[in-house]
Amino acid sequence: MSVQERKERERAVRERLIVATARELAEQQGWDAVTTRRLAERIEYSQPVLYSHFRGKREIIGAVALQGATEMAVAVRAATAAADGPRERVAALARAYLDFAARNPAVYDAIFQLDGGLPYAQEDTPEPLKDAFAALLESLGEVAGDGVDPGLFTETFWAALHGLATLTRAGRLPTGDAERRAELLVDRLAVV
Repeated sequence: MSVQERKERERAVRERLIVATARELAEQQGWDAVTTRRLAERIEYSQPVLYSHFRGKREIIGAVALQGATEMAVAVRAATAAADGPRERVAALARAYLDFAARNPAVYDAIFQLDGGLPYAQEDTPEPLKDAFAALLESLGEVAGDGVDPGLFTETFWAALHGLATLTRAGRLPTGDAERRAELLVDRLAVV
């Protein structure tokens, strides 16, 4: 292995460590606790080393968002692949999405709530974000209904899921009815 290859590998390892540590800290204490000083202390590198990878917290949030979008797409696809039939796939999608949001609140915030410097719904949207949307579209597109644009339907269904995830986590909706809300959403919006 050349010196250059070793340096690139070490750089990639440091970058993964920074992202993993930021994510862990955010999940434990919230995004306000994620500072370059605290990250540097936790990973035992200087702040300049952190800045050689990311220009600041915003880019770190963006990196966590991209990683999280990839994980969410995998979770949604795994859930829908195990389901039999269009309605069951949509129900599995809804459960997987809401479960991901509940289990990974800081990552969910990085993807959908915080400014990570990432363009959404544009030509230059990063592939992990496009793929996460595609994972939703794969199942929702087949139940959009006649004459309904599958992309528009997916955006609308996704917005409803996001609202359920966000309002439930904020304590604005009682947690005991979460499953019934998801079922109602599937039953009323997904034409099968």
